Amino acid sequence: MTATLTWILVALVVLIAVGVYLSWTAGRLDRLHVRMDAARAALDAQLLRRASVAQELATSGVMDPAASIVLYEAAHAARQAEEDQREVAESELSQALRAVFEDPRQVEVVRDAPGGEAAAHELAEAVRRVPMARRFHNDAVGAARRLRGHRKVRWFRLAGHAPFPLAFEMDDEPPAALVERAA
Repeated sequence: MTATLTWILVALVVLIAVGVYLSWTAGRLDRLHVRMDAARAALDAQLLRRASVAQELATSGVMDPAASIVLYEAAHAARQAEEDQREVAESELSQALRAVFEDPRQVEVVRDAPGGEAAAHELAEAVRRVPMARRFHNDAVGAARRLRGHRKVRWFRLAGHAPFPLAFEMDDEPPAALVERAA
């Protein structure tokens, strides 16, 4: 009788320990998903800010018409892109920014215009923040993926119905002339 009671007590303690561990792991996964969602919101805000500033600068009349059209169309496409086409549209905006501001004289033309110094500085800051926001998001995605890859998470379905986290891959190389001048 005592041996049976001891084995039942040991089994109960083991079950409680496993339950606590699984609960802790599920909580950790939930915190990673929250961190990932917050990082995605920050990334979306930075991408929207970059596109808005680029669009504003393109319509200001400061740049030559061809550069304005290229920049405006790329910024507009980035702002209007559906979720499945967003990475491509944002990459195209990065390429358009590099093409327009490839020549340091273009940056000087923008800075010399009335209000251009502030606009160029705001664009440089927005362009500089996008890679950081993307890195934070992709780091959070990587951490969530690593934890979701563990057997215990898959076997006990600790991720629930949360979609599998996807990294945001885009060309976010800033235009050198714009960033160098702002630094």
